[in-house]
Amino acid sequence: MPEWLDNSFFAMLGLVIFVVLIVAIGVPGIIGKMLDGKIKQIETDIAEAKRLRTEAAALLVEYEQKRVAAEREAEGIVAAAKEEAERLTAEAQASLADLVTRRTAAVEDKIAQAEAQAIAEVRARSADIAIEAARTVLSDEMNRNGSKVIDAAIADVAGRLN
Repeated sequence: MPEWLDNSFFAMLGLVIFVVLIVAIGVPGIIGKMLDGKIKQIETDIAEAKRLRTEAAALLVEYEQKRVAAEREAEGIVAAAKEEAERLTAEAQASLADLVTRRTAAVEDKIAQAEAQAIAEVRARSADIAIEAARTVLSDEMNRNGSKVIDAAIADVAGRLN
């Protein structure tokens, strides 16, 4: 047997036959198709990721604008609430001042009425006491000098009638 027909030759021959069979069956095409499919899948995923990133950036901008608008609106609401509170406070103070003025005037009127009533009662009581004193004095005078006083009164009336 020739020297080149050793085990190395048969190993190489088996390798060449194996490679030819793999190429004949179409394994490189199948592997290429699989790799092409995987490349297309990766490209699709990258395109989808870019689209999602663009959408996320647009949503971020939109929500940032909404946040800014909401902050402005909240500031407006707070300012309006402060203005309303100040207005209500001013109205309440004015109303309270008016109420105090009216109540003070009413109390002063009541005091004046009470003073007038007290003065009237004192005068009435003084008049009653004076009348009672006059009655007592006249009664005593009449008891002591009754006939003289009557005669003088009759003479006075008679003098006036003539």
